[in-house]
Amino acid sequence: MNAKKDPPRLEAVIEIGATGIRLLVAEVSDSGGWKVVDRAERALALGRDAFTTGVISRESLLQCLAILNRYREMLDGWDIRDEHVTVVATSAIRESRNRDSILDRLAVKTGFRVRVIDGIEENRLMYLAVDYALSGAPDTLANNNSIIIDVGGGSTEIMLLQNGKMVAAHSFRMGTVIIEQYVKAMAGSTKDMRRFLAEYVTTTAENLNNELKLNLVGQLVAIGSDARLVARSVGIQVTDLFAVIRRDDFIAFVNRISGYSVEECVHRFRISYGEAETLLPGLLAYQFFLEMTAAETVVVPYLSIREGVILSQLAGPAHLVREDFYAQVVASALSLGKRYLLDEAHSAYVTRIALKLFDSLEGEHGLDRHARLLLEVSAILHDVGSFIRASDHHIHSQYIVAHSDIFGLNRDDMVIVSNVVRYHRSEKPQPTHMAYSSLPRSDRTMVLKLAAVLRVADALDRGHSQHIEDFDIELTRDTLFLRARGTHDVTLERLALSEKCDLLEEVFGYKLIMV
Repeated sequence: MNAKKDPPRLEAVIEIGATGIRLLVAEVSDSGGWKVVDRAERALALGRDAFTTGVISRESLLQCLAILNRYREMLDGWDIRDEHVTVVATSAIRESRNRDSILDRLAVKTGFRVRVIDGIEENRLMYLAVDYALSGAPDTLANNNSIIIDVGGGSTEIMLLQNGKMVAAHSFRMGTVIIEQYVKAMAGSTKDMRRFLAEYVTTTAENLNNELKLNLVGQLVAIGSDARLVARSVGIQVTDLFAVIRRDDFIAFVNRISGYSVEECVHRFRISYGEAETLLPGLLAYQFFLEMTAAETVVVPYLSIREGVILSQLAGPAHLVREDFYAQVVASALSLGKRYLLDEAHSAYVTRIALKLFDSLEGEHGLDRHARLLLEVSAILHDVGSFIRASDHHIHSQYIVAHSDIFGLNRDDMVIVSNVVRYHRSEKPQPTHMAYSSLPRSDRTMVLKLAAVLRVADALDRGHSQHIEDFDIELTRDTLFLRARGTHDVTLERLALSEKCDLLEEVFGYKLIMV
């Protein structure tokens, strides 16, 4: 007799954005398959408040509450319980000075616990959605130099991929609402908007060119409702999940609507007045970026950050175990290191040794795969501060990492990595080190364990010569033995270990001996 299968479950995602609040309901099967069964969208210009006055007004809050309570009724109709509802907020709430009070009122009045995500987390979710949409296409991300762009209401998210490998991920505080408000404040025309955007894109492109030459980019992936509108109008449907638009057709469409009034856009495209106001700024931004590349087509996925949330959930809490995604994080870290002229041979050696130590101590540290990823990123970047000054380079490394973006790592991750790289030398954490002492206890413990491992790995290449090709690890009751393979003079490494093994011995309780 066949076992009875559980019915598909329903998962809901609500996104509180700068221009509206959007709901997605997906039916998820036990096998991991899913399909969208319901959508809803309500326009709400939270971004106009956040990006002009710095706070979300009482009137906007009341509208937000009304929309969320309407969505609550819809979810009740679907019989979806709160543990299957994810509510995320992006740039508008993220940048509001009254963010905490807004989140509290939303929780009290609607029951929804809202998670505010940063720009790099948006990039991660977008990448999941794009990768899924293009997975069955002949021209996948892996086959091209690609630039993925999402021009949102309050920020522009950009990812650069070289032959499918992540080169960089950035979140810029420039979106359609900000552009529109700037032009209005200056009493400018469409011509002024074009000049303003052209200057912004040119400046941004100069920085991006240091990471990936845009004239070698053969594929531009445009995410967002503005790009989807163009795809529906002049695009070619390739699959149910994405369309392509010829370069000339995209530019011609943008030039054509430049002559439309807001009212004409509302009538022609059946969009809200608020969407019509920000349509041209968004499409002009895409156009200017397109013209910086060699791409002959614009790829438009029909998925969004909301589908990215569903995909992230389906991968489980340990989604970074996925080797393709894991590799993208590492590639982004390597790209950052190269910008600061890291010693690639030393960095690669220390990384390999650190990961071997981590894996050998698996039964001792109690850390997961994500912690291993943070160690790998820390090992890659531990010496980037030497770009500023060799002496005290650990402090400069901490600063560089703390103020950089790495694809797939959120702000909390970057704070952990920045602390690990600081303590890769002889210095130990102190109560006066605020970047460390302000961390939650669990994160401080992780920093100690990862830094202890990284210090040993760095000591084993004290001379940056990599002459110890490999070593064996043996754990006894109270001693960790490192046995170098081959016949090498390890005097320098023994000396370095004597200076840097103290943290590992304190954290793990083993005496470290190199034989």
